[in-house]
Amino acid sequence: MLVAPVAEACTRVVYLGANDQIITARSMDWRVDVGTNLWIFPRGMKRNGEVGPGSIEWTSKYGSVIASGYDISTTDGMNEAGLVANVLWLVESEYPKFDGTGPGLSIAAWAQYVLDNFATVDEAVKHLSTNPFTIVTDYVPGENRLATLHLSISDASGDSAIVEYINGEQVIHHNRKYQVMTNSPIFEKQLALHSYWEQIGGTVMLPGTNRASDRFTRAAFYINAVPKSEDPREAIASVFSVIRNASVPFGLTTPDQPNISSTRWRTVADQKNKLYFFESALTPNIFWVDLKQIDFSADKGKVQKLDLGPDQRNIFSGVTNDKFKDAEPFRFLGI
Repeated sequence: MLVAPVAEACTRVVYLGANDQIITARSMDWRVDVGTNLWIFPRGMKRNGEVGPGSIEWTSKYGSVIASGYDISTTDGMNEAGLVANVLWLVESEYPKFDGTGPGLSIAAWAQYVLDNFATVDEAVKHLSTNPFTIVTDYVPGENRLATLHLSISDASGDSAIVEYINGEQVIHHNRKYQVMTNSPIFEKQLALHSYWEQIGGTVMLPGTNRASDRFTRAAFYINAVPKSEDPREAIASVFSVIRNASVPFGLTTPDQPNISSTRWRTVADQKNKLYFFESALTPNIFWVDLKQIDFSADKGKVQKLDLGPDQRNIFSGVTNDKFKDAEPFRFLGI
């Protein structure tokens, strides 16, 4: 925890469109290959928090499509009800002490717990507010530092929440207007910084650096400035353009800002039409998964994996449901 933060600078935005068109997008910025693949998880999967005898246990109520990190964690995803969960880096995160008696939950399974159990943000917030588990962090694979993350949740109605752990206490920001999340500082301070730029107005001037606070303001302005088209294809294009605007050019390093790194991939989740789009920085095509065409049932549904290859270099195009292969589910990183 004493080393300088290195290379985590993601962005998440929620588009509130015409005809109940709700779309959530995020970028994944990381200094090395994060080992991402796409996975299909059906209902009825028995899970545990992977922190030893005190682990929380549950059975998934909803099927989901997720993007993994190192195939030991869920970093992003959407479930069949249209609930989206994303985890992003927040160096200020400080989790409660875990004494091993439980219930405990590995930080690697935090987003999956939400996707497995809830259909709406309101349901998730009410449950999380009871502090049903203690988040247990662990070392980032291959690195000598603990994962420090915060969680964003959005649903098909456009509701939104940001969940952070500050000074060992859970803090939940729950409001439809919380459409954007980036990284440092903590969300409360991020809102205060953003209020300055709101007074200036995005048509006058916007901050242009890759810093998290600047990306927050650009994303917040553009996600509400783009047209609210009734054409779903145009809406998806608009959201992709916003998340690209908040991305970091591939290969870029900023020596005096070690927490900035290249955008490696982007996802866009159409929560009305249940489409999950994926774009790698190293391939020419966008592809997507149609959740409506997946059998998520507990008796017939299968765990399946779409192998994206090293650095997500494997090329796909269009609907990729038939490209997934049956696979054993990965085990969440634990202790």
